[in-house]
Amino acid sequence: MANPNSTTRVSADIPVTPREEAGGYKLPALGVLSEITASLSTEGNLEALLGRFLGTLIRLAGAMAGTVRVISADETHLRLVAALGLPAEVVEQERYVPLPCGACGGAAQGDEITQTADLSVCAGRTSSQFFGEKCKKIVAVPLQYKGKVLGVYTLFMPVNRDVPDEVALLFRSISEHLGMALENARLTRENLRITLMSERHMLASEMHDSLAQTLAYMKMRMAVLKDALENRDHKLSEKYLEDVSGALEEAYGSVRQLLTSFRSQMDPRGLLHALRDMVEKFHDRTGILLDYSNDAPDLHLGVDQEVQVFHIVQEALTNVAKHSRARHARLRISMKGDRYEFAVEDDGKGIPLEAPGEGGLLTESQYARFGLNIMKERAQRLGGEIRIETVKGKGTRVSLSFPARRAEARA
Repeated sequence: MANPNSTTRVSADIPVTPREEAGGYKLPALGVLSEITASLSTEGNLEALLGRFLGTLIRLAGAMAGTVRVISADETHLRLVAALGLPAEVVEQERYVPLPCGACGGAAQGDEITQTADLSVCAGRTSSQFFGEKCKKIVAVPLQYKGKVLGVYTLFMPVNRDVPDEVALLFRSISEHLGMALENARLTRENLRITLMSERHMLASEMHDSLAQTLAYMKMRMAVLKDALENRDHKLSEKYLEDVSGALEEAYGSVRQLLTSFRSQMDPRGLLHALRDMVEKFHDRTGILLDYSNDAPDLHLGVDQEVQVFHIVQEALTNVAKHSRARHARLRISMKGDRYEFAVEDDGKGIPLEAPGEGGLLTESQYARFGLNIMKERAQRLGGEIRIETVKGKGTRVSLSFPARRAEARA
């Protein structure tokens, strides 16, 4: 989207063909709507798109000038996006107008095309003689989608004559298409905010689970180390110092792993490409042989779902590399009934989930468990679950399962 404080001033030199008496200038309705539909998929700047079709509406109505405005973020004003054919001083004075103002406000609040020859509101708000001398009538077309008004096209007519019904009907269709584009852009921004906040929450959770326990343990050990030093108990001092050193090493490793995970970006071609790339690099990075099989090659997942699955699999493989002491591992994708399943298996030592570390120090297995807690949070976003099957000395299987129909609907 463009700078919210900027206005596109379309050159007034662009020729505007007036509507002739006998039907005059009309673009075929299907051609106009097809052009708008094509532009929605290619135009990156939505406000530039709104400005581009301003000229089309002016020509269809036989107007002499026009503006397009959108409702401000606080929903109290109409902000000028583009203007065509208006004097420069009018454009400057019309950048922001109160939402209830005149014909524009009537269209924005009333959800109907407004046509009026009462120009007193516009004339009283500006110092220009444009209203009354050149402009004889105003036509305001609301930009709306599903009953919600998002902006207004305002057309300034050189004669006091209503827009024909067939042109008004076409304006309604155009406004629905462009209103849908505005609403989609708003929803995209909201989704980006939600995604950003969710990732920040996830990062905070991972930092807590990876570091908070270790730092708390280090704090306790530092207190007893201080007492041992004051009492000149060298044996206990050496033990507590080793405990702190071990915990510090664990914390450093966790930070490095977190940085690696969050720097890892999924292949833009999609989840399957990203997983294959992960598999190809796994042996060189860890020395563990990783087999890969996919019994569900045609996955129907939304982009946000692919990201969640990618990070879950990444975390599971990281646990295999860090904690399992395995020689072989396997990543398998399958379809069981109406559910997708992603499973990571290894032939390592297994995860004794409830075994405490010596002296209260967190063990590698417990660190793995904290990683699994984060994976469970991601699985909940998919409407699924994480299942852990482990046997001491015989390896571990971590599987993600979530409903395929829900995934396909979101995709």
